[in-house]
Amino acid sequence: MAVIYPDYVARFYDIIYASVRSVDRAYYLRKIAGCKGPVLEVGVGTGRFFLEALHAGADIYGIDPNESMLRVLQQQLTARQQHRVSLQSAESLSLPVKFDLIIAPFRVFSHLITIDRQLTALERIHQYLNENGFFIFDLFVPNLKMLADGLHEHMDYEGEYEPGHMLRRITSAHADVMNQVNHVTMRYEWDENGKLQKHEWHFDMRYFFRWEIEHLIARSPLTLETIFGDYGENPLTDASNDFVVMCRKK
Repeated sequence: MAVIYPDYVARFYDIIYASVRSVDRAYYLRKIAGCKGPVLEVGVGTGRFFLEALHAGADIYGIDPNESMLRVLQQQLTARQQHRVSLQSAESLSLPVKFDLIIAPFRVFSHLITIDRQLTALERIHQYLNENGFFIFDLFVPNLKMLADGLHEHMDYEGEYEPGHMLRRITSAHADVMNQVNHVTMRYEWDENGKLQKHEWHFDMRYFFRWEIEHLIARSPLTLETIFGDYGENPLTDASNDFVVMCRKK
């Protein structure tokens, strides 16, 4: 089952992540720009990469299992561009196009909790890659102390979503270590129509370790090219915060 993004999360998504998430932007846009053939973004969401790449001339498509996120994206597309995005998941991917590059940015793969779902997604992605096409995705490197201690409530965003109207997001998490799942809570608070709105969103994220990723790809039809330690494609080290995983269809 896909993680369901409530309407209020989709509504404020671009505002929050323009502030708190930019480290991956140049990397994925460069990969898209360097691809001569069609590109697919898995978990396209509200179009954080997709829109900029499309406007730059990329032959890019996007899928997402969340109607709330796609509605935000579709409102920014012309009638001729609507066919480029569709409501579906990687596990049930069905499109009339094959791709030279498929990307799944910003921890999309962490929403696939079980091994069966992960392998099904990898098999479908392999099916929709052209020969020698690449699949690139990223995951966070688990912080063992944070997993043990949990992530206590902290405000990771505070600002205005429009002039004079406040928005805050308060995040916390605790780990199910045996099942390698983080249980995340995000509380959204915003001022609207003279009232303070408060809503909590709960979801799970799978976390992965380095050799687990290698074994997972080995069980799939894809070939692992390398796992980088950051978006500069530097080697993994003890200081790495990200797994940037590059696979190929051979």
